[in-house]
Amino acid sequence: MTSPPRIDSHQHFWRLARGDYGWLTSALGPIHRDFGPSELAPLLAEHGISATILVQAAPTEAETRFLLDLAAETPFVAGVVGWTDFAAPDAPARIAALAADPLLVGLRPMVQDIPDPGWLARPDLAPAFAALARHGLVFDALVKPPQIPALLALLDRETQLPVVIDHGAKPDLAGADLTQWRDGIAALAARPNTVCKLSGLVTEAGPGWTATTLAPAVAHLLACFGPQRLLWGSDWPVVTLRAPYAGWLAAAERLTATLSPADRAALFGGNAAWLYLAKRGRNPAKPVMGGSSSRS
Repeated sequence: MTSPPRIDSHQHFWRLARGDYGWLTSALGPIHRDFGPSELAPLLAEHGISATILVQAAPTEAETRFLLDLAAETPFVAGVVGWTDFAAPDAPARIAALAADPLLVGLRPMVQDIPDPGWLARPDLAPAFAALARHGLVFDALVKPPQIPALLALLDRETQLPVVIDHGAKPDLAGADLTQWRDGIAALAARPNTVCKLSGLVTEAGPGWTATTLAPAVAHLLACFGPQRLLWGSDWPVVTLRAPYAGWLAAAERLTATLSPADRAALFGGNAAWLYLAKRGRNPAKPVMGGSSSRS
């Protein structure tokens, strides 16, 4: 049986001159510059990663269109998780228009930056979530522990919508108490339509992290979701604030070394292919890198 391709389920590109990255200031030094496919391609080739999921970094549809155009020209980008205004009166029509591009595989409001921690539970967002399900799109939940209760309320309503929790819901690995996060992750994992990205942890761990620093969080994610509901992602280039691409990948491989080959293959690619690509009619068994850049 052919092994599934290795897929990086979470990476970004940006072009500062576009001007809609409110969070990306000069205070972030090393990543306050342009990042594009030519810089990521050799890293993927070095580590045998065939494809990526490109994720939005600005809360504008203009950036989503920019990413879709870039993805169409970049053979290794298998899909785009974009953005739209879920609270807009015409949100279903906006989602339908974006979903007309087969490279769009999901949508992600930047929930962690929304002041109201209960935003996800608002009933007026229901038409947007219904449109996501109607068009076979994934909901990427960019949340921190304070937003988990609202996400749980959403999941109580949206029992069929596929939901992926970005960056393991961002545990504070530099702090002392992970109780709230642990309880929240366990509750999220109890919902059968949720999966979780094994990504972003080194950024939350802070400077001087080691695999040992990350081990408790990774063990909890594995215990709650299991390897068949976890997706590895680099969070490149944000990850470079704390580690090179190879450093985070090596740590993730070390921390999952006791899994069976089948489970490791799922975590490092197969699950992303099923979640993002199969649901949009893409063949998850075929590597993407080196293929056509057509949107078909």
